[in-house]
Amino acid sequence: MTVAVATDDPHRPDVLALLHEHLADMYATSPAESVHALDPAALTGPTMTFWTARSSDGALLGCVALHQLAPDAGELKSMRTAAASRGRGVGATMLAHVVAEATARGYRTLHLETGSEPYFAAARRLYERAGFTTCGPFAGYGPDPLSAFYRLTLPAAPPA
Repeated sequence: MTVAVATDDPHRPDVLALLHEHLADMYATSPAESVHALDPAALTGPTMTFWTARSSDGALLGCVALHQLAPDAGELKSMRTAAASRGRGVGATMLAHVVAEATARGYRTLHLETGSEPYFAAARRLYERAGFTTCGPFAGYGPDPLSAFYRLTLPAAPPA
């Protein structure tokens, strides 16, 4: 399967449906105080870059965002693979894209928060396979037994 990752608008109808599904699952899985998923408006902020993954026929396969925390640090946000695309490498492709972009921007670290419940086990395995290691809360997150926090130290960006 060919997967193309490109910047996109979180307000496109198919993307809105995927984000709605994402938020609904987060609230069905975790209490509200432990849900840190962003709504579409928050994904358009000035410190946010939003991408979708699409097949060669334009079908939406997933989405992901990168939030700039500091000049040298970012946070992975709202990563979601469409149900029909799970287990086909879409998540790994999106994650590799964000890591490459963060590295190109000169970020030294990339963080993320995900759930600690069994529902999130596949996501945690994906992040760990990509080199993320557990860390404490960051960027205003507080301790939460339902959150798992991760950090990836990035290599220096190649010279331009």
